[in-house]
Amino acid sequence: MTVDGVGTEQGAGGADEPGWDVDPDDESGVAVVAAVGRQIRAWREAAGMRACEFGAAIGYGEDLVRKVEGGRRIPRPEFLDRSDEVLGAGGRIAAMKRDVAQVRYPKKVRDLAGVEARAVEIAAYVAHGLHGLLQTPGHARALFEARQPSYSEHEVERMVAARMARQSIYERSPAPALSFVQEEAALRRPIGGRLEWRRQLERLLEIGKLRNVTLQVMPTHREAHPGMDGDIDVLKFKDGTAVGRSHGAFNGRRVTDAKQLRILELRYGVIRAEALTPRETLAFIEKVLGET
Repeated sequence: MTVDGVGTEQGAGGADEPGWDVDPDDESGVAVVAAVGRQIRAWREAAGMRACEFGAAIGYGEDLVRKVEGGRRIPRPEFLDRSDEVLGAGGRIAAMKRDVAQVRYPKKVRDLAGVEARAVEIAAYVAHGLHGLLQTPGHARALFEARQPSYSEHEVERMVAARMARQSIYERSPAPALSFVQEEAALRRPIGGRLEWRRQLERLLEIGKLRNVTLQVMPTHREAHPGMDGDIDVLKFKDGTAVGRSHGAFNGRRVTDAKQLRILELRYGVIRAEALTPRETLAFIEKVLGET
């Protein structure tokens, strides 16, 4: 099994095409994909088509068709669209794209995105690199490509897509309150090359100007501060509950206890106070962009 359950599909011509295998440890994903596969098989058999005939009609190989029907391969949106058209399902198969979309990304990413989607406030300090909600696709791709052991191209693309999907948080209404503090060094590292570096800085300027976002930079010349031990995240929800995590507190585990959350919030508050103001931060990013 690959790191994130990514595999390949065999097209009608036998060439490898990007595709995602089902992670057997992802129980909810397995259930959804199995249900979708059974529906496609039922429609195919009702149409009196053999798997090889059906595959040829939609432009995929018989092996892939059987894997999808057997719940072993996550069908791509175009697979479902072509299946709906060829089998005359009247949109019933294509409608399953929404269900499949919920399980196309690794479970740990889906869980994180789910928590972020429920939050009405998110506060984050990142000691190294940029927060995932701030990254451009090219920046994220460069990070994943640099990891060791190395990921396959399909794995990289899947993880980049998952990270970018989390950024739909900026489209939410009502918009959540988002606060980020980034170390200066993260803005000066040309990840992905100079052109991508400029895109990333421009993206930070765009996000930093959103009314629901507070973006701050911690200058490198600042002395020791409460974030030196690692990242800090605190997410608050509509019902008054919250969850937090810090690499430098409580063994790095998630906490929901009010006393522990207050400690994280205290540390984050001090970090914000020592960082550049949002206005100073935007001016700083523009300065760095002008130097690239």
